[in-house]
Amino acid sequence: MSGRYVQYKAREPDQDTAVIIGELEPVIGGLGFSLVEMDLFRRKGSAQVRLIISCPGTIGTDELSRVHRAVLPRLELALEGKDLYIEVSSPGTDRLIKEGAEFRYYTGKAVKCWQTGADNWKQGILRGSDEEKITLETAEGIQTMNYKTIAKAKLDG
Repeated sequence: MSGRYVQYKAREPDQDTAVIIGELEPVIGGLGFSLVEMDLFRRKGSAQVRLIISCPGTIGTDELSRVHRAVLPRLELALEGKDLYIEVSSPGTDRLIKEGAEFRYYTGKAVKCWQTGADNWKQGILRGSDEEKITLETAEGIQTMNYKTIAKAKLDG
């Protein structure tokens, strides 16, 4: 998050990371998953890659292993000569949503948002999102929330 509220724009990766993301997204997408986040840590002679993937259903160890096996050859080529460590995980049940662009991966899932000036979380099922707002189905009905009013957001189980 930037400032006091959620920003829509995703963080920009450095050029090397952007190239690797460009290589991995079609592979991961072809398996029915979305790449939510990728972190690349380089050290002398080694590289660590952390991938967070999402899909409409649940993700278990079989799905994580399938993605790991599919991206391994691409990462070995991209990070040639490095000892490679790859971690593939799901967002988890209470993932902090870091920027508004990330909401698109969680349509249909339970989320909770803390709005500026509020005294409790607003919980519901995410029904949609765009560049300005999210639409949440709450106990009170359908509600929209502009990103400029969301101080924090996370998945809710």
